[in-house]
Order: sequence, then C-alpha cells, then structure tokens
Amino acid sequence: MNHPSDSLEDLRLRLAEFARQRDWEQFHSPKNLAMALIAEAAELVEHFQWLTEPQSFQLDADKHAAVRLELADILIYLVRTADRLDIDLIAAARDKIAINEQRFPATQVRGVASRQKFDES
Repeated sequence: MNHPSDSLEDLRLRLAEFARQRDWEQFHSPKNLAMALIAEAAELVEHFQWLTEPQSFQLDADKHAAVRLELADILIYLVRTADRLDIDLIAAARDKIAINEQRFPATQVRGVASRQKFDES
C-alpha cells in the first residue's frame, strides 16, 4: 500500500537525517557504503543458495520476512551511496533503461537469457 510519503526522495531525506543524528556521515563514504551494500547483497543471496528455481518463488513466512529485510538493507545502502555522490537514482535508472533498450532490442533478444553475444559487440 502506498502512502503519501512513499518516495525515494522521502527515504533519502529520512536516511540522511538518521545518519546525521548519529554523527555517522563521517563513516558514510561512497567506498564504505558500497562495501556495505555488497555485503547485504551477499546476505540476500545466502537465502536462495541451494534452492531450486521453483523453491525460490515459494519461500516460507520466516524466509520471506528475512529476504524482505535484506532487500531493505540493500535499498538503504543504495540510496545512501547515491545521496553521498549526488546521484538521482530515478534519473539514472531511466537513462540506463534507455541505454538497454538500444543495446538489447526486443525483436532480437525476446526469450534469450544470455547477454554474451550482445556484450561482445
């Protein structure tokens, strides 16, 4: 359910205030935040390790709750990293989608999982 304050900008501001109140901005360098982000991504991967493709869609309630919080951690570190580098994530994502639309035309890649033949060009 969306709330009026459900926006990336609201989240960015709340996270910046959270860090400021704790005097953590001194630790929130892009390097440190990127390292924390990848560590959280690894924790997310651990929840899916050894599951089959179908099992990965059918998580029990506890696993689903844990995955939810790992995704939140990843989002938090992503937003903080972008904030510290003054990057508008929405604009960056739109730019990247436009690039990918050119790199991977739907008429040529529909149903093809491998990007290898496209990445070599």
